[in-house]
Amino acid sequence: MKKLINSPRRVVPDLLAAMVAQDPSLCLLEGENVLLRADIPEDPADRAVALISGGGSGHEPAHGGYVGKGMLSAAVAGNVFTSPSVDAILSAILASAGPAGALLIVKNYTGDRLNFSLAAELAAAEGIPCEVVFVADDAALRDLVSRDRRRGLAGTVLVHKAAGAAAEAGLSLSEVAAVARGVADDLVTMGVGLGACIVPTAGQPSFELGDEEVEYGLGIHGEKGVERGPMADAATVTRRILDTLEAEMGAALKGSLGLMVNGLGATPPMELGIVAGEALAQLKQRGADVQLIWTGNFMTALEMPGASITLLPLDAERRKWLEAPTGVRVWPSSATVGMAGRSVQLPRPAETIPEIAPGPLTPVLKAAVERVAAALIAAEPHLTDLDSKAGDGDLGASMFRAAEAIRALPEAAYNHPAQLFVTMAATLRRAIAGSSGPFYATALMRAARPLEKEEVPSAEAWDAAFEAGVAAVSAIGGAQPGDRTMVDALDPALKAWGEQRAANASLQEALAAAAKAAKSGADATARMTPKLGRASYLGARAVGTNDGGAEAVAYWLAALAKA
Repeated sequence: MKKLINSPRRVVPDLLAAMVAQDPSLCLLEGENVLLRADIPEDPADRAVALISGGGSGHEPAHGGYVGKGMLSAAVAGNVFTSPSVDAILSAILASAGPAGALLIVKNYTGDRLNFSLAAELAAAEGIPCEVVFVADDAALRDLVSRDRRRGLAGTVLVHKAAGAAAEAGLSLSEVAAVARGVADDLVTMGVGLGACIVPTAGQPSFELGDEEVEYGLGIHGEKGVERGPMADAATVTRRILDTLEAEMGAALKGSLGLMVNGLGATPPMELGIVAGEALAQLKQRGADVQLIWTGNFMTALEMPGASITLLPLDAERRKWLEAPTGVRVWPSSATVGMAGRSVQLPRPAETIPEIAPGPLTPVLKAAVERVAAALIAAEPHLTDLDSKAGDGDLGASMFRAAEAIRALPEAAYNHPAQLFVTMAATLRRAIAGSSGPFYATALMRAARPLEKEEVPSAEAWDAAFEAGVAAVSAIGGAQPGDRTMVDALDPALKAWGEQRAANASLQEALAAAAKAAKSGADATARMTPKLGRASYLGARAVGTNDGGAEAVAYWLAALAKA
């Protein structure tokens, strides 16, 4: 188990203390794991309706993250995935509520139901009227248990938001409870897990899941799901979840909806965003009108990879509560849905290819480009592996995109070598990400200049082109031989070319020698300590692995030499 904690048994108090230290609108209830709004009036008679929620920890930002103006008055934190005690809940009620009463929003788990309900009874005996709203939005259990026995999931935070806004507006306890129950009754949620989480006191994963498996319909406590299925793309996983949600909602799905895409703790924003995009598109196809959307980590399960999707029917009043301003820092400032496919058209420089008739080198150039493309596509796994060990792992994919792009060049690009190089430069600067795109684009543009003056470039023109291209890479990147970059393959290749040409060798013989030297140069980078690029951040740890950029040069030069 690797976790940035001090002690498995101190995670909750340490977390709550840190939250208070970072937010002046919060305070801790002395002697209890309870977060409170700092602006609660000291005199209970001056207090508005209090909203209290909580449960086991490990779901951050829920529940303490939602304490603040316009949402919760207090959050009661139990140990990880464990319901808080009755006394802690009662203390939260007494510290935040008065004669106006308290609304307790409770996820529908046995321990939470019992402890919050008993605390409400005890508070009522002390003169604080209480209402309890249970959230049971887990649609995955629709064929297993009745609605009132299902689990509470991420939809709970939408109950916090709507009821919190209603309480902030001054509504009575019964009115706030009605808002909360309405939202809770209409919510539907389903989750998918891509792996397990580790409870700090357990020290091991809560279940085992294969590399190609996912769990559908799981809760938020590290438990298994309703069914196990094969790993699939975001569109397929989203469709599987929406099928269940639509079966539960029926005709209500084909109206105005709020959509929440919730991360379970370890899913990056990139993936949550893709799922959200899929959900928006697929819901539109199903006849839904999504008006509000929330995407992010709202109700997590420690570091579990996965996500859940929540749907909530909207009307004008409910939307008003959900969009009301709040002082809670983690709540999104806006949930309005954007326009799908919206883009801005900007003028682009014309990149037309001059009308030149096919030249004598056209078939030779086309064959060379195809060999290079095929070599880079075949090399993708190897280049990815090299770049993953000493870089950011994107080189293989970049070279693959480059290969696809040059395969799609227009026929007119092959009418002259200079025209081919200029067209490839424009293509590659768009197709290749990172630093490789500018390097190759600049090298090709400068290499084109010595070739453009002759219909069939002479050997001397090709000498000058090769030299200009290599010089361009060093000039714009600043790399020198020995820095462990692509220059360490290009420089020996250029020298080998020059030696062969000085000995009156043919261009093809010079190219073969250059390819062999490039491979030797690429292999030599494994013994070099990097001085430039991302590999330089690793220092000596990068030694022992060929530089990916140099290896890519060796691949395409070898492909050219095969003619």
